[in-house]
Amino acid sequence: MIIETPSRLHITLIDLNGSIGRIDGGVGLTIGEPNLILKAETTEDGIEVLFEEDGLSNELMDEYREKIENSAEKIKEYLKISTGFKFILKKTYPAHSGLGSGTQISLAVGKIILKLHNQDMGAVKIARIVGRGGTSGIGVRAFDHGGFIIDGGHKIEEKPDFLPSSASTASPAPLLTRYHFPKEWKVILAIPNVPAGASGPEEVNIFQKYCPIPLNEVQRLSHILLMKMMPAVVEGDLESFGSSVNQIQETGFKKIELELQDPVIDEIIENMRSEGAAGVGMSSFGPTVYAVTDNNVKGISRAACNAMKDVSGKVIVTNAWNKGYIIK
Repeated sequence: MIIETPSRLHITLIDLNGSIGRIDGGVGLTIGEPNLILKAETTEDGIEVLFEEDGLSNELMDEYREKIENSAEKIKEYLKISTGFKFILKKTYPAHSGLGSGTQISLAVGKIILKLHNQDMGAVKIARIVGRGGTSGIGVRAFDHGGFIIDGGHKIEEKPDFLPSSASTASPAPLLTRYHFPKEWKVILAIPNVPAGASGPEEVNIFQKYCPIPLNEVQRLSHILLMKMMPAVVEGDLESFGSSVNQIQETGFKKIELELQDPVIDEIIENMRSEGAAGVGMSSFGPTVYAVTDNNVKGISRAACNAMKDVSGKVIVTNAWNKGYIIK
């Protein structure tokens, strides 16, 4: 059995102030590339993880192997099954790159084990079992539904501290809305070879140092989202959507995330905007930068490559993915 999952852009967290009684909240977009393809079969016992791609670093393989093994053990314990599993990861993408690989692989493992045992459950329940979605619910909803997604964060009573998903035990946030995203809009990713986005203790420290975010920043961001970004998606208004992406980079926690990046990130953003992209931003803690456009794809891609000439990197041209995982 084979499962294919999309990746996701995390556009922004909404409320890291919390004075109204909730924290977090997230905005994201599901994209078709890069993606994960995982094959699995039952065995007598144990968990075996193999990789089909050439040239993967030991670090990346260890990262995926750990997540696959941990998720498999948790699902096995929940289902009270003793069979083993052989996993073959046929296609991957970099961990801690801002594209949500940890959530996608963890949910993929849970889903495929369930299917192999003629059982099923939604992504939210799987996420609770494998321990994903404790800050942002975007990756969980992208796995199940795809599209453009906004989640509602957590009540302070459930999650009293400002923490990233990796350090939070809260349940995945409720889905507020999900829209089809215009397929005619191209999404151009620039992934520079610079240190991966913050994770683990480093990410926890950033949340603790910079939160709470000033309330006026959260209010401004909420205004942009409700009265500009969301209507732009519904109406297919690329200019307004792109403008809202650009404004978000200068607002709230996203502004802090960008200030902590390698200078090449700012250069990529500036180059892609100068070449005519409607909107350019950084996904999650980076280093992936995304641009949204309906023209001049080659020029914008070339501009991103020029910005990365001293560090090298990868450019991917993709579209929104308006559905969830696929089982083959």
